[in-house]
Amino acid sequence: MSKGCFITGTDTGVGKTIVTAALATALRKRGLRVGVMKPVETGCSMDSDRLQAQDSSLLRQASGCTATVELVTPYTFAEPLTPALAAERVGITIDIKHIRRCYEKLLTEHDITLVEGAGGLLAPLTECLTMHDMAVELGLPVVIVARNVLGVINHTALTVTVARERSFVLGVVLNHTQPPSDLAMLTNADALRRWGKAPLLCQLAYTTTLTPELLHVYGEQLVSTGLLAEIDAH
Repeated sequence: MSKGCFITGTDTGVGKTIVTAALATALRKRGLRVGVMKPVETGCSMDSDRLQAQDSSLLRQASGCTATVELVTPYTFAEPLTPALAAERVGITIDIKHIRRCYEKLLTEHDITLVEGAGGLLAPLTECLTMHDMAVELGLPVVIVARNVLGVINHTALTVTVARERSFVLGVVLNHTQPPSDLAMLTNADALRRWGKAPLLCQLAYTTTLTPELLHVYGEQLVSTGLLAEIDAH
């Protein structure tokens, strides 16, 4: 398959969409045709009698991807639940083979395709499958986004350990979701280099307002780590 990567997190709300959008921005600036995909998005709002996938919208804007919403996000749900539960409550079974077909279609039209998971790596996709199963099904190496809080060492090491059972881990991005306010937040980066079990790619500074300019800055940080070369190699 063509190159790409799967962006997961140590938890929900850690900044996966920001990291995916930032990487898409940087790759687009380099003249690449960037495909994006968030196969399942929950917590979608209703607009004009249709569920609106907000994370997917940001990804499409950042990447310039003009693929249909149905390809970028084949499954949307209103309730802010883990995908398997959100689907179950409306009588839908998520089909991982359908997700793969959508992904393969995106591959034919783009130089690189970034896929963002929902929740953490073991978040249930179906009764029997998880987000990690999706990454394996698509044959993608994994980038892990971790939130800079007390406890991130354990959360990151656990996620890396599980990911490495069946996937190649490209590295960890430490995202500051709040201003540094305690000793743990000030020392987590060094601690992850020692005990995180995977390369620490970079840190993303705290912000209250996400702008296209800031996405560009974040994206350049990610690309400057050699991430694109690693994606090429896997």
